[in-house]
Amino acid sequence: MSETLKSAVAKVKMHVLPLFVIMFIVNYIDRVNVGFVRTHMETDLGIGAAAYGLGAGLFFVGYAIFEVPSNLLLQRFGARAWLARIMLTWGVVAMAMAFVKGETSFYVLRFLLGAAEAGFFPGIIYYFTQWLPSSERGKAMAIFLSGSAIASVISGPVTGALLSVSGLGLHGWQWMFIIEGGFSVVLCFFVYALLDSHISEAKYLSEPEKTALIDCIEEEQRLKDAEYTVRPSLMRLLADRQIALFCFIYFSVALTIYGATFWLPSMIKKMGNMGDFEVGLFNSIPWIISIIAMYGFAALAAKFKFQQAWVSTCLVIAAIGMFASTYGGPVFAFVAICFAAIGFKAASALFWPIPQGYLDARVAAAVIALINSLGNLGGFVAPTVFGFLEEKTGSIQGGLYGLAATSLLAAIVIFFARTKPKGDKAGSQPAGPAMVH
Repeated sequence: MSETLKSAVAKVKMHVLPLFVIMFIVNYIDRVNVGFVRTHMETDLGIGAAAYGLGAGLFFVGYAIFEVPSNLLLQRFGARAWLARIMLTWGVVAMAMAFVKGETSFYVLRFLLGAAEAGFFPGIIYYFTQWLPSSERGKAMAIFLSGSAIASVISGPVTGALLSVSGLGLHGWQWMFIIEGGFSVVLCFFVYALLDSHISEAKYLSEPEKTALIDCIEEEQRLKDAEYTVRPSLMRLLADRQIALFCFIYFSVALTIYGATFWLPSMIKKMGNMGDFEVGLFNSIPWIISIIAMYGFAALAAKFKFQQAWVSTCLVIAAIGMFASTYGGPVFAFVAICFAAIGFKAASALFWPIPQGYLDARVAAAVIALINSLGNLGGFVAPTVFGFLEEKTGSIQGGLYGLAATSLLAAIVIFFARTKPKGDKAGSQPAGPAMVH
């Protein structure tokens, strides 16, 4: 890599990565903050456990339906305008959550929030493919994903503190939605001002740096085109059993993550007489532990290379923690969830290199969007089932057993997932449908 290209790459990272991380933090908080107001909405609006679970999960239905179309529209209208649009609409809908009147409006707004956020994650992946050489995308993606980890830690204390705000006849939970959603609306203007859709538009790059970066990315694409002579068929991609496996595995991971995310504040409240801010602080503990685990397992996977085995190990840890949380009192359950978080968050981070290694780079962004949207339906199933079980039985124990069983099944299925395309690329074209070119 030439010095000019290195300089261009460094400038791009410095310019966009801090903004992307902040966007991801805000995105995550607006997605999960409903978990902290469940009891408030039940008291003020009469929204019970089953209705809460269904509403929390409907976000992911809207998200799944609009994820791929949103990513296609981003390519048409450009990252600058479309990412700013995503932030504006999700911020407006998040603020509107403050004016929920009952179950129906709760369901509608959660669905619309998912539809508004759709396309954000794959849109960032697509941006990296257009702006960074392939050797730099993995590092950039790791920094971007840290936003989710940071948001997991700070969402509890921040949301807990905002719940104490009052005035103008509004409850604390209403102010929380208005303030957190309003921050997204404000941030959208910074996104529109700071992002560029194409390298040629970047004022912070010199002309030689623009040329070096454009030439590098175009050369990488030419090499791919020469290596794979037939473009992958979308229908054959959808019929690929490997992609179906990837969707199931990520669904299992998301099922556990969101089962814990949406119900953890309620579980913490059973530990004692705590205020919203204290609940938020306790809610941060599993995520702090999980961040340490994510980096630890990533280092081990890099040193002792067998990606499926590491993902499987993490899924087993998640299963043991979820199963153990059904025994003992609330404090023991909280400790068990902390243990499970080591597994399900690390599994989430370790999973993505597997489909990335299998897919042709030209379709990777679109297929990753598909895996992400279908897999995230676990975020619909988990809270919906948990809410139904709590309302009908007074306990979520059956749901925790289900999460443990699903994680164990995924820990076995992961060994059937390939990290490389089937066939010899140096010789005849590969046989794996996801890599038919």
